[in-house]
Amino acid sequence: MYKGQKIVVVLPAYNAAKTLALTVHGLPSEVDEIILVDDHSQDETIAIATELGLTVLRHAETKGYGANQKTCYQAALDHEADIIVMIHPDYQYDPYLVKYFAAFLGDDYFDVMLGTRIRSRREALAGGMPSYKYLANRFLSIIENMVSGLNLSEWHTGMRAYKREVLLNINWLKNSDDFVFDSQVLFQIVAKHYRLGEIPVPVKYFPEASSINFRRSLKYGLATLGVAASYLFNKSRWRG
Repeated sequence: MYKGQKIVVVLPAYNAAKTLALTVHGLPSEVDEIILVDDHSQDETIAIATELGLTVLRHAETKGYGANQKTCYQAALDHEADIIVMIHPDYQYDPYLVKYFAAFLGDDYFDVMLGTRIRSRREALAGGMPSYKYLANRFLSIIENMVSGLNLSEWHTGMRAYKREVLLNINWLKNSDDFVFDSQVLFQIVAKHYRLGEIPVPVKYFPEASSINFRRSLKYGLATLGVAASYLFNKSRWRG
């Protein structure tokens, strides 16, 4: 609880058994509830989440990353969360930083917080980020900044925090069930003129951390450009 505000962490999980406990044990004491949504994993994710005492929801079939987040956010809102923090349960992002995300929102400096892995090229590559992913991230973020008028260092982070009112006032349910959901949400937030902030998050790439392959990355990149073009030519659509 931060200043009387309920902090709920949501974990969109798929085959996260190897890293789930590390992520959960790294969360700060300020977190009031942890909700894990399992996208029909084929490993021990559910068993470990239950053993850890998390609130667990499971899709009957694999629906996709965006669909997983939709279930996460709806569950957090249903559980009366004031601050909702989404973090991938693959331990690629430092979970202890959740307390700082929540503080910036709880103290009303921002409405949305993003965890940026792109502090410098040297750090990103030294942390294990594949060079093609770094270059693609930089290219897409530059395009998205130009289109939106923002100056974010990264648009493609898997660690984000929202005030309750933000998720109540953007239509994220109409977004894609795939990875481009993340970009769509940010353009919806921009269209509504919410305040976005960033916190540097050290890069931690390792074999157990989730990552999409080159083919999926290419598909995601093209879809992201499509989202940016849609916003550029029809901003009113994104306000609805």
